[in-house]
Amino acid sequence: MSEQLPIFDAAKYKSAQREQWNKDGAAWRRWNPVLDHWYGEATRQMLDQARIRPGQRILDIAAGAGEPAVSAALRVGPGGYVLATDISEGIVELARQVALERGLRQIETRTMDGEQLDLPDASFDAVLCRLGLMYMPHPVAALRAWRRVLKDGGRVAVVVFSTPERNSWGAVPAAIIRQRAQLPPPVAGQPGPFSLGNPGALESLFREAGFAHPEVFAIPAPHRSGSAAEYVRVASEAFGGFNAMMGRLSPPERASVWREVEETLRRFESPGGFEAPGECLVAAATK
Repeated sequence: MSEQLPIFDAAKYKSAQREQWNKDGAAWRRWNPVLDHWYGEATRQMLDQARIRPGQRILDIAAGAGEPAVSAALRVGPGGYVLATDISEGIVELARQVALERGLRQIETRTMDGEQLDLPDASFDAVLCRLGLMYMPHPVAALRAWRRVLKDGGRVAVVVFSTPERNSWGAVPAAIIRQRAQLPPPVAGQPGPFSLGNPGALESLFREAGFAHPEVFAIPAPHRSGSAAEYVRVASEAFGGFNAMMGRLSPPERASVWREVEETLRRFESPGGFEAPGECLVAAATK
C-alpha cells in the first residue's frame, strides 16, 4: 500500500502566513535597504513591464512593508492612485506608515486576501505582485481575480523566484531547515518560494487565467552581504518562510540550525564579501 501524502489545508496555511508576517513584517521593513539592493532591478523591470504611466490606478498585491507600492506611486504621480494590499494587517500598517513618511497621499492601504479581492470590476490599469504569487495556494484563482479588476488592455506584472538551483541563498537554508525540522519534501503544486520557477510555469498560469501575450524574463538577483553571518542575520529576521518552517523547533534548536546554515553558506564568501547566487523571473501579460 502506498503512503498517503498529508492533505494540504489552504485556510490553515494562509492563517499561518498572516501570523508569520504580522510577526516578521517589522524586520522586513527594517532591512528594506538591503532587500531593495537584492530585488531592486527585478522591481524596476516589473514596473516597466506593467507600463505604468502618470495618472494611472495601480493595485499592489502582497505589498509587504511599502514596496513596490512606493515606486509605483512615484511613477503615477500625485494624480494617480496606488492601493497596497496584503493578507497581513500588521505589514499593511507598516506600508501605511511608509506612505505617510514619504508624503505619498496617492497610496491607500487595505488588508486583503490576494486570491479574493473585495474590489469592483475593471477598476485598475495595472496589477503588481512582487514575490507573492508563488506563496498563494491557488495562483490561477488569484490571477483570475486580478484580471477581473483590470480594465480592458490593463497589465499584470509579477516577480517570482526561479528554480532552487539558481537560488542558493534560499535553497541551501531551506534544505538544512527541512532536514533538521524533519519536514517532508515539497509537493508539486503546493505554494513555496520556488513553486513557479520552472520553465513555462508562469506562461501557462497566465493563459489559464485568461491573460494574453504572457512574457517572462530572467533577472539576476545575487544576494550580497559583508559576510555569511551578516546574510544569515537578515534571513533569520526578515524571511518569514524560513521561520515558519522552524515553527515546531525550540529557540535553541533554531539557533543551532542558523549556525549550520551560516557554516554551509561560507562557501560563498570571498575577500570581496558574501555573494550567493539568485535569480528572479519577471512575468507580465495583458487583459
